Amino acid sequence: QVQVVESGGGLVQAGGSLKLSCVASGTTQITAMQWYRQAPGKQRELVATITSTGIKQYTDSVKGRFTISSGAGKNVVYLQMDSLTPEDTAVYYCSARDIFGNSWGQGTQVTVSS
Repeated sequence: QVQVVESGGGLVQAGGSLKLSCVASGTTQITAMQWYRQAPGKQRELVATITSTGIKQYTDSVKGRFTISSGAGKNVVYLQMDSLTPEDTAVYYCSARDIFGNSWGQGTQVTVSS
């Protein structure tokens, strides 16, 4: 069974930065790691993706501000978030995708104060 654990959320002022971390265990066949977020009253949205081949994709609202990267091994991923705005406030979820589907973490709260 795949386990996904996020960390690194918190409270930051607008314009500040945070770095989220995610570790997936229980699988060696990860094809992509993704960060999603869900703000109150809104649907969960895909924020960033990094594939096992290193391809990165971002949703338009975070391009140029957020950076997704892999750590040691393909089962560790980071999300560096810079120039944060109150609109970035959400619960951020990490997802590990392998040949059996997506596995999710419990989420980490990111709150950006104005």
